[in-house]
Amino acid sequence: MEITDIKIRKVITEGRLRAVVSITLDQMLAIHDIKIVQGDTRLFIAMPSRKDENGIFRDIVHPIMPDARKMIEESILDAYQKHLALVEIDAQETQID
Repeated sequence: MEITDIKIRKVITEGRLRAVVSITLDQMLAIHDIKIVQGDTRLFIAMPSRKDENGIFRDIVHPIMPDARKMIEESILDAYQKHLALVEIDAQETQID
């Protein structure tokens, strides 16, 4: 399995939610609404979920193997950090102009 695209859909600056992301796997399957969350000690991803009739949130899609979760999380967090760096560069260039 290969992540062939990562899109940072929305960046949030307030609260623990930092961004909403979509990924494409093997140019065949898109997963939307993956959240980047600021935990107590680090950023982590939360897979798309919905609330069931008992008020419990359940993942709609999620990796089965820990190695798959790690690969997805590292790829998304790396893309998020690169996105933030590009936004910072753009902001600096705008201030210079």
